[in-house]
Amino acid sequence: MNQKQISKLTSIFGLDLRSLAIFRIGLALIVMADLFSRFQGIYAHYTDQGLLPREALHSNLFASFIALQPAQNSLLRPWYWSFHLLNGSLFFQFFLFLIAFILSFSLLVGYRTRLAIIAVWALNISLQNRNPALIFAGDDVLRAMLFWAMFLPLGCAYSIDSALNSNPKPLPKRVMNVATFAFIIQLIFIYTWSAAYKTKSELWWPDGDAVYYSLHFDQYATAFGHFLLGFPLPILQILTFGALIFEWVGPLLIFIPIKTSFLRCLAIVSFILLHIGFELCFSIGVLSYLSIVNWLTLLPTEIWDSAQAKITTKPRQGLTIYYDKDCGFCKKVVHGIRTLLILPGTPLLMAQDHPSIYEDMLEKNSWVVVDWEEKRHYKFEAIAYVVSLSPILFFLESLLRWPPVMKPGTKFYETIASNRKVAGTFTKPFKFRPLKVESSLPFNLIVLWLLLLTIVWNLKGFVDQTVARDRNYRNNTKKDWISATHHFLNRRTFQRINVLGYLTRLDQSWSIFAPAPPRDDGWHVMIGKLKDGTEINLLDKNSPITWEKPTLKQRQNWYQTIQWRVYYINLNRAIGNKLYPHFVNYLTQEWNRKHPENQQLESIEIYFMDERTSPPQEVQQIEKKQVWPNSSHSKEQGK
Repeated sequence: MNQKQISKLTSIFGLDLRSLAIFRIGLALIVMADLFSRFQGIYAHYTDQGLLPREALHSNLFASFIALQPAQNSLLRPWYWSFHLLNGSLFFQFFLFLIAFILSFSLLVGYRTRLAIIAVWALNISLQNRNPALIFAGDDVLRAMLFWAMFLPLGCAYSIDSALNSNPKPLPKRVMNVATFAFIIQLIFIYTWSAAYKTKSELWWPDGDAVYYSLHFDQYATAFGHFLLGFPLPILQILTFGALIFEWVGPLLIFIPIKTSFLRCLAIVSFILLHIGFELCFSIGVLSYLSIVNWLTLLPTEIWDSAQAKITTKPRQGLTIYYDKDCGFCKKVVHGIRTLLILPGTPLLMAQDHPSIYEDMLEKNSWVVVDWEEKRHYKFEAIAYVVSLSPILFFLESLLRWPPVMKPGTKFYETIASNRKVAGTFTKPFKFRPLKVESSLPFNLIVLWLLLLTIVWNLKGFVDQTVARDRNYRNNTKKDWISATHHFLNRRTFQRINVLGYLTRLDQSWSIFAPAPPRDDGWHVMIGKLKDGTEINLLDKNSPITWEKPTLKQRQNWYQTIQWRVYYINLNRAIGNKLYPHFVNYLTQEWNRKHPENQQLESIEIYFMDERTSPPQEVQQIEKKQVWPNSSHSKEQGK
């Protein structure tokens, strides 16, 4: 393979280190946002006093945190594990959330990046496995991208790791290996397999009513989504066909070997616009933001180089920073400042090697910053000048030069400068280490094997669902590649491989609004009867009991977070039979804990107002169903 072919492959399957840095920062912020959302329900969702105590997940956990065997009525699959299952107390859950947030921050700033991403991935899986009733599409995407992120050089740009890089050999702008290839394939799978699932439903093709049904699902829909419902049906059908075709064709743009950078940018912009549209129409947590971050990872090197050329000015080119070579703290700080302010290439020189600069350093007891006109800056004023040259933080200069900030800032600088040894204790954990992006043969083979597992898992999921939806396959009367693949992938050999998929949570299925959008819409009415005979609305304690359809604003107040939204949706799914007994216990305990004896909760009745979405032009029908108590839940409790 000649150099031109290698260069073309690198442009298609390689990733720029700066794009990977943006991905790292965005991914860390997404994880933090997810943690914040989940933290709001930490007591209800993750403690033994909440909606799903540990014994409800699995009756026989090995070492208290992993399910090795299937168990009757279990909500935890075999080989699923969770550190959060080790203890059901609020304090322990709070401790794990705190650790996860600290590790996410470490990932954000790029400190010990590889270890940070591994730990964040593990705690994310642990958190998701602790309560399966809260999982939705965004969690699946986050879990998958965190997994492949472990194999990528995320800390090689815009990070503490890159600031403290002691490798004399400059890092390449772009890296290509099996991990970058696997990441791109995983990203593409999210859309292409979703499109494949959708082709199994007539609502997507040929009817074209999928967008109509999606926007009618009030559990997710927003006000803008309802606004779109006012458009004529042919417009909604065009949107349906457009979304389906784009999920098939859009990802392929990044593999076209002609005008690769342009087409890749076109794909990035198109998918970002697609997810902005999703976010406007549906309340789906972090999914849209995460998907946008995923696509930014593909920003080509040409974009970064072009941006770098545009921000290269004489003041930035002429900047030189001098520091005390006998001060390890000083060296780390100037390297950090250069990285934080995105001033790559700025010379960082030892003052002792330049007599005139060294004299100034001793006289002023300060670092020395020399601008492009050979003017020297010192102390806190030098910080303000360097910040003014930053392409992203330049706007802070006026604040830093404001006298009420400049005066105490200078005093603070002088205090640090006079106590550098003490200040050095805070930077002692930050060591200079060499960064490398080369990947070994064993590394590439392991990643390749994991990618093959992912491919097989996606294929198996698609085939299994196809067989489950077609009676002819189940009765062995239809013979084609689907039936042959189903038989082959369900052999005992592949069953053993499944264990790794469960352990790593590479078990994935991209059936987002697929094969068909959900139609089981509706709302809950929860009536509590107190000992004094009063009946209360448990879903909205400040409102009287009503059977009227809630507004989108009311739903937003009920759900508060995406986790609560998903939980209420799952109450109306098959898993609901296992959830309701614990849900009722939680409602009872929480009410009784906060109210006096004469206002204790004596009984609960829960109804689901089933508003199954009717086809276009038909009148919506609402059916009142009592879901608690009923015979099926009595049987579940008796098991």
